[in-house]
Amino acid sequence: MPDPVTLAVIQAGLQQVCDEMDLTFSRAAFSPVIAEADDRSDGIYSATDGSLIAQGSKGLPVFVGVMQFSTRTIVERIRSGLTAAPEPGDIYMVNDPYLGGTHLMDVRFAMPVWRDGAIYCWLSNTGHWPDTGGMVPGGFSASAISAEQEGLRIPPVKLFKKGALDTEIWQIICSNIRVSDQRIGDVQAQASALLIGAERLAVLLDRYGDAAVTEAIAEMRVRAAQQMRAMIGLIADGSYSATAIVDSDGVVNEPLKIAVTVSKNADGLTFDFSQSSPPCMGPMNSVRATTLSSVYLAMRHIFPDVPISAGAFEPLTVTGIEGTFLDAQYPRPVSGCAAEVSQRIAEAVFAALVQAIPDRVTAAPAGTSGNFGLGGHDPDSGQDYVMYQISGGGYGGNAGHDGLSNGCSTIGISKAPPVEIMEQKFPVLYRHYALHEGSGGAGTHRGGFGLDYEIELLRGQARASFVMDHGRTGPLGAQGGQDGGVNRVEVMRGGETFVPPHLSKAQDIVLAPGDRVRVRTPGGGGFGDPLLRDPALIAEDIQLGRYTAAQAHALWNWPG
Repeated sequence: MPDPVTLAVIQAGLQQVCDEMDLTFSRAAFSPVIAEADDRSDGIYSATDGSLIAQGSKGLPVFVGVMQFSTRTIVERIRSGLTAAPEPGDIYMVNDPYLGGTHLMDVRFAMPVWRDGAIYCWLSNTGHWPDTGGMVPGGFSASAISAEQEGLRIPPVKLFKKGALDTEIWQIICSNIRVSDQRIGDVQAQASALLIGAERLAVLLDRYGDAAVTEAIAEMRVRAAQQMRAMIGLIADGSYSATAIVDSDGVVNEPLKIAVTVSKNADGLTFDFSQSSPPCMGPMNSVRATTLSSVYLAMRHIFPDVPISAGAFEPLTVTGIEGTFLDAQYPRPVSGCAAEVSQRIAEAVFAALVQAIPDRVTAAPAGTSGNFGLGGHDPDSGQDYVMYQISGGGYGGNAGHDGLSNGCSTIGISKAPPVEIMEQKFPVLYRHYALHEGSGGAGTHRGGFGLDYEIELLRGQARASFVMDHGRTGPLGAQGGQDGGVNRVEVMRGGETFVPPHLSKAQDIVLAPGDRVRVRTPGGGGFGDPLLRDPALIAEDIQLGRYTAAQAHALWNWPG
C-alpha cells in the first residue's frame, strides 16, 4: 500500500486528470449548454467492471453513478460479443437510457486506456447534446408515450475507430437529429477531452508506476467506503420516511409520488422506494441508473467530505424500485428522468434524513432544471437552430443560514448560459432577468429565491417545449419551515396569456415574432419555525424588496 503522502498525491493527480478533461470539453464545445452551462462530466473507471475511480470536481453529480453503469454496460457487452472489442484509438458512444443512462440528450463517450497491450482503465464522459431528434426540438417532449418519440436511441458503438471518425455511423446520426451540422464541434470536443485525459493519465502512471497507482486506487475505494460508513454512524438507528411529489407525467394530469423509507443498520443505509407510484405514461419515468445515481448524489450533498469513488456507494442499498416509475423499462419515455425526477428523488432523501441529522441536511431546493427547448429557423442567418435554456432556483434554508438564491440544480453544477451568449446565437431577446422575489419559503432561515426571466422571439417562427416541475407544490420546508414558491410558466402570444394545463410541462407551442415566454423558478423551502426568525433579517428582506410588508406579515407575523 502506498504511504499516506503518495496516496494523497495520486488521488489528487487522478482528480486533476478528470478536471482537465472537464475543462477541455467545455472550452472546445460549440453548444452553449456545454461551453457555457457546463452540462457535462468526465471520469475514470475500472477496466474490469466499470466502477468509478475518479470524477471531475466540475462535473454534474448526477453523472457520478450513471457513467459507472454505462461504462459497466460497455464492458459487459464487449465480453458477451454484443459490442465489438476495442482496439487502440477506439472511442465508443452510447445514449440508450436503458443501458445505464439518463435521457437521450445525454450522450456518453468511453475510451479504453492501454498500457503494455492491455486495458488499464476506461475514460468516459457525458455531454448534453441540444438535440437528438424526436417529436420536438431539444428532445424534451412533455407528452411522449414511448422512447421512439423522444429521439434517436444508440447502443454502444464505435464512433471513432483507431482514432478516425466512422463517417458512415456519423451520417446515420446526422440524418436523425436537428442542426446536425453544428454537432461535429461538440463531438470533437468530447473526444478531445478523452484524449487529453489519456495523455495526462499516462504522465501520472509513468511517474509513479502502474502497480503503485493500482494499489492507490484500491486503497481509495476502501477508504471511501470507511468514510461513508463513519458519516452514516452519525445517524441514529431507525427508519425515516418522506414523500416528494412530481406534478404530473406530462400526459396524465395527476401527481406522482416518490415515497422513501431510509433505514439505518449495521451495514449502512437502505433506501426503500416500494411505495412510490407505478410506471407512468409520460416522460417522467426514471431508469434504474438514474434512480441509483440520484440517491448517491443526495448523500454526496449531505456528506460532501467523502471522496468520490465507487467505495462511497457500497454502504448504500436501494430497494423496492421494481414495479414503480423509478425503474423504467423499454419503451417507457424518460426525457424528464435526469433533469427532474432525479431531483425529486434527492428531495425525498433530504426530507427523510433531515429528521435524523438536521444540522447536516437542508430543506428542499428548487428541484427543477427548468428545461425549456426552443427550435425554429432564423431568417437573418438562414439557419435552423435549437436553443436549450436551463435555469437555477432557490436552495433550501438550513440550520445555520438562509438558502442560496438562483443556485444551480440539485443534480449538477451546470448554470444558466449567459444572456449575452444566448441573444448572440439565437433570435431572442431577454426582456427581464431577475430573482423570483418572494419565492423563498418562510422559516427561521428562509429559502433562497428562484429566477424570473422573460424571453421574446424576435424573428421567424419557433416551437417551444417545457419539461419542468414543482408547479403544483413548492419545495418542501423542514423542521417547521414552509414550502418554497412554485414554478410558474406563462406564454404570451397574440395579446393573450396562456398557462399550460400541466403548469410547467407543455410541447409544440408555436411562437411568432413578438411572442414571449415568462418563467419563474421555485424558491427553496424554509428551515425552522418562521416565528423564530431574527426580526432584523425580515426588515432587511423588506428593505431590499425581497418580500413586501404584507408578505412578511403573512409569513412571519411582521408587525409592519
